[in-house]
Amino acid sequence: MIHLRKPKIVILGAGYGGLLTTVRLQKSLGVNEADIVLVNKNPYHYETTWLHEASAGTMHHDRVRYDIKDVVDRHKVDFIQDSVVEVKTEEKVVVLENGEVSYDYLVIALGGEPETFGIQGLKEYAFSITNINSARQIREHIEYQFAQYGTDVEKKEERLTIVVGGAGFTGIEFLGELGNRMPELCKDYDIDFHKVKIICVEAAPMVLPGFDPELVKYAVSHLEKKGVEFRIGTAIKECTPNGIIVAKGEDEVEEIKAGTVVWAAGVRGNSVIEKSGIEAMRGRVKVNPDLRVPGHDEMFIIGDCSLIINEEINRPYPPTAQIAMQQAELTAKNLTALVRNSEELGTFTPDIKGTVCSLGEDDAIGMVFGKKLFGTKASFMKKMIDNRALYMIGGPSLVVKKGKFKFI
Repeated sequence: MIHLRKPKIVILGAGYGGLLTTVRLQKSLGVNEADIVLVNKNPYHYETTWLHEASAGTMHHDRVRYDIKDVVDRHKVDFIQDSVVEVKTEEKVVVLENGEVSYDYLVIALGGEPETFGIQGLKEYAFSITNINSARQIREHIEYQFAQYGTDVEKKEERLTIVVGGAGFTGIEFLGELGNRMPELCKDYDIDFHKVKIICVEAAPMVLPGFDPELVKYAVSHLEKKGVEFRIGTAIKECTPNGIIVAKGEDEVEEIKAGTVVWAAGVRGNSVIEKSGIEAMRGRVKVNPDLRVPGHDEMFIIGDCSLIINEEINRPYPPTAQIAMQQAELTAKNLTALVRNSEELGTFTPDIKGTVCSLGEDDAIGMVFGKKLFGTKASFMKKMIDNRALYMIGGPSLVVKKGKFKFI
């Protein structure tokens, strides 16, 4: 009697894409059909799209995360807590910091890393909103600067200056939360609110590039009312221990002194991709329509590490949670089909239901099903989207535990 070995599916990363793939696979495949292994460096998943709130201190960082064991069936999934070093594609082995794991099928969903575009000093002196620890660090650093200002004999006004590099989604959402937090923070530390400066620096000629101009105008005026100053068409040339050097055009170079610099102007794919010798552009791999890597039928790449071109405008789709989760659904279906040697694999077409950008607790802007939304309506929609992501991974119980509700 011949015993066929069960195929081993290894999923790297428990972000939106990796965790949803795992949850869908544990439902669609029986214990006897495949071994499923999930690798993640932390024992928890965090909602990347909520990190700006934890960074500003408007939400506690524990609200942003939940334990992987709460949503993964341990009878069907082997969870390994470890960091990925590289993938040896020829040997079909993933090298981890504390060992290695072989695979028959691999899903790379490792998430992105900040793209600094080679700007000097950014890695050393600027913060990035990348994970739970960095969010906590930003919040504590801002509070430390305010506390220190109070004890300084010679007052350093720059301690109360916060520079945000980038006016894309993350930058704008973070500014919205900062705007809400500042009055409370000033009260806590007995600081005159008018001494605080929040400056957003963006090299592109507009805020939220690609977004509807009317919505952008609303967002900018809303944030300006909260005290945010915009420097648009202004590039950060260097980040220093004392702040940033910016340039507008060729000649105008200026130093902006700041106690806190937060970089929110770009994401690239994961460095593991390049280390593993997989062909990529800034750590992102142009995947086939079935989300597999060209030349590697056993390997899927989803989320921030995948590159999918929007044929209509011939530009890549932005790496969003919405797209990562849609990719996860298809990847789980395609893997189930491969394990069962069944029908042809499905191909990926993003279904962009809408995009909402929050501007603080009760305000937001959005385009949902082709309609423009402003203010509380958009804010309600944002909370619905956040809750839906929780529901897709952990069902109603996770929504009750971690969801965002505002009962009027």
